[in-house]
Amino acid sequence: MSSYDAAAYIWPAYTGDEPRSRIFWPEGMGEWQTVKRAAAKFPGHTWPRKPVWGYGNEADPYVMQAQIDAAADHGVNVFIYDWYWYDRRPFLEQCLNKGYLQAGNRERVGFYLMWANHNANYTWDIRLAGRQDCDVWDGAVDFAEFRRIAHRLLEGYFSQPTYYKIGGCPVFAIYDAPNFIRGLGGLENARRALDWFREQAVRKGFPGLHLQMILWSSKAVYSSGVDGQKALSPWDIITALGFDSITHYQFVHFTDIDRDYREILGDVKKEWEYIDSLSPVPYFPHISVGWDNNPRFLDFRPGVVKNNTPDAIEEAARMARGYADAHPGQPRLITLNSWNEWTETSYLQPDDRNGYGYLEAVRRALGD
Repeated sequence: MSSYDAAAYIWPAYTGDEPRSRIFWPEGMGEWQTVKRAAAKFPGHTWPRKPVWGYGNEADPYVMQAQIDAAADHGVNVFIYDWYWYDRRPFLEQCLNKGYLQAGNRERVGFYLMWANHNANYTWDIRLAGRQDCDVWDGAVDFAEFRRIAHRLLEGYFSQPTYYKIGGCPVFAIYDAPNFIRGLGGLENARRALDWFREQAVRKGFPGLHLQMILWSSKAVYSSGVDGQKALSPWDIITALGFDSITHYQFVHFTDIDRDYREILGDVKKEWEYIDSLSPVPYFPHISVGWDNNPRFLDFRPGVVKNNTPDAIEEAARMARGYADAHPGQPRLITLNSWNEWTETSYLQPDDRNGYGYLEAVRRALGD
């Protein structure tokens, strides 16, 4: 058992049970189609890689039952599901609904949702991935659509017995806060929408909501056209919308990842220190396993993490543990990217290169 909540993001695309996923992966196995075809792009490139567990359908409760056991046995006790809503309906929900929620041992690992409300382009379709300028779906929603989303979350997920809570409040993360603001029509409207959401949670019997913003960079500046091209810092958005905490999703969002992993950790530590000096809400430390999204593209894409060995990941996880220990007034939550981001080469699942090395590193660093 661990006294830390190690929460790993889940990319729910390794299933063919979602009909709309065939737009991007027509063979009916989700993004496993891309993983199976990935090849080296340069001398020394560490692809292809193969999953030790095979190309299992993660919307199968028996597959997820085995994964839950492996996660819990190695100190990962929370899954953060990437959750999508495009074109007035959910997308890639079946990994959660048919896999995790139907698994007989799900009480071993809790879960919460991160609304991945970014626009969707052709990145997921290797045939067209070079067309980054073309959106397939808009991730922004107006208030009427947000109400539909909120009721689905409150009724279908937050009441689940394994849903992760802080202070009794369901935790809900928003990936793209500026896109959320854009869809709602500005900061004031976005705040009213979130206040309404909190009120609905109280009506459902919760003490409230714990709203978490995914921070890209502590030094980011966002432009809000709705608010007269006002430049907004992350701290402006956090305060204006009333977020309760922040964490990161990926190292690639705030530092140069085309270098040695331990060099990257130096920048990560500086990022945490800068956040500590400015953030009005708790920051939960984040660790990324790596980055290399070349499997998704036909041509070479620069930006590849080097030497992200299990030993280096253990060092990173111990650094996150130290941050949590140094902030005793907040929950000891640590986020990890990720459980299964194979096509971004940032996963904990065992492969033919490191075996169970990444999972063992987490267990050594965060286990008691």
